[in-house]
Amino acid sequence: MAILSTADTARVREMLGAMVDPVRLVFFTQTLNCETCEPTGRILKELAELSDLITVEEHNLLLERDEAAKLGIDRVPAIAVLGAQDYGIRFLGIPSGYEFMSLLDAVLTVSKADSGLGEASRALLAGLPSPLELQVFVTPT
Repeated sequence: MAILSTADTARVREMLGAMVDPVRLVFFTQTLNCETCEPTGRILKELAELSDLITVEEHNLLLERDEAAKLGIDRVPAIAVLGAQDYGIRFLGIPSGYEFMSLLDAVLTVSKADSGLGEASRALLAGLPSPLELQVFVTPT
């Protein structure tokens, strides 16, 4: 059973038409004690079926801890959004509801290798004395 409706599938496929370069969704999962891992995998599979530029690479967190550590992943479900380089974009938890659009936006941003920030914002960020980590927490309502 598909997660995306026919209309949503068409709209997402249209949006993904703006992709420039390939994007890998590196998905960390486990079979035990993870209620949202299986549906997260289904969401990613459906998304990848809508563009030849998206691939999903699945890893078991418990069996592939070294690979997870390389990407800073320590829990599941987790998704690293990677393009020609790693911009540090990670999703923890299931990307459903509003979070699906955030994932889609991340895929498009990484594919274009352009954050969309203006010159003033880029200059401000370039002047930071050390790396900055931003985390956004979302709870279902």
